[in-house]
Amino acid sequence: MQQALALAAQSLLLTSPNPRVGCVITTHSGQLLGQGATQRAGEAHAEIMALRDAQARGHSVVGATAYVTLEPCSHQGRTGPCCDALIAAGIRQVVAAIGDPNPLVTGQGFARLRAAGIEVKTGPGAAESRELNIGFFSRMLRQTPWVRMKMAASLDGKTALDNGVSQWITSPAARADGHAWRARACAVLTGIGTVLADNPKLDVRLVETPRQPALVLVDSHLQTQLDAALFIPGRTLLIYAAVSDAAKQMALEARGATVVMLPNVSGKVDLAAMLRDLAHREVNELHVEAGEKLNGSLIREGLVDEFVVYIAPKLIGQGRGMAHFGPLQNLAQAVPLEFKSTAMLGPDLRVVARVCGRDVF
Repeated sequence: MQQALALAAQSLLLTSPNPRVGCVITTHSGQLLGQGATQRAGEAHAEIMALRDAQARGHSVVGATAYVTLEPCSHQGRTGPCCDALIAAGIRQVVAAIGDPNPLVTGQGFARLRAAGIEVKTGPGAAESRELNIGFFSRMLRQTPWVRMKMAASLDGKTALDNGVSQWITSPAARADGHAWRARACAVLTGIGTVLADNPKLDVRLVETPRQPALVLVDSHLQTQLDAALFIPGRTLLIYAAVSDAAKQMALEARGATVVMLPNVSGKVDLAAMLRDLAHREVNELHVEAGEKLNGSLIREGLVDEFVVYIAPKLIGQGRGMAHFGPLQNLAQAVPLEFKSTAMLGPDLRVVARVCGRDVF
């Protein structure tokens, strides 16, 4: 199972919106027959890749055991049911880390395997598989993406000078790591303030990636400039707005954007509704790189699940903060976090923190 999980991790940047899954097929004594990981959406799942690998090695899998990191699918989606392929191949036993939360599967894959006389065991590697697919589980069970907010700041919590200068607070190593987090997400979210101030591309450049995440922009009044750098050919661009401007909307859509009107009662974008819409559009993990206002709004509304914070060993003093919300009246109102990991990246410290209890769903 650990080998299957390692294979699943290798497809971290590839499979969205499908889950990252690995499969290892062995004899009863543990001899490797075949292995594989899920490919791009619409291509072969892990079980099919492992069966193909066994065939290429000249091995029969009749009577073999398949270790798979997620319940084999039982429905016709972009590809056929994997449980049927395992049954047809003559697999004797399936050891699965965890059930598939997709309502189209949820136990039906296991049931079909058992009905065919295949022994099914579950449990080993469940926590690791779920963590690897936290966004997929979130979308299936909560109907919202897993929202991860990235911030880079000085030791005293400043993301930019008072004049807006922020390049570069952190080191090249930290910036490359930030691009790796972008690459694993289905979509990157930013706000119009960041676009107008920095004119960013917000694509993945500093690490190799087989796919570019979509870009999501919160732009209540459709202020996006038609020559902005974020218009990249072939990339999905979603602009969420609140105030209608038919001419500007038509011009943005002519540049390839999709404009979605989702106003709240205050005349701004309904952020909670936006997350539900993104889930409907098959976004598993949403990576936020925005300014302190949008960051603060997302935090204030309880919409952020996890933080990836890069802390540079420098003091800035007066400057712009990481998130603007509050003021709180007492410390009990603070957002409670659990540190998940820390790592040194060059001179900088990366902290991954999760809102307490947010991953219980």
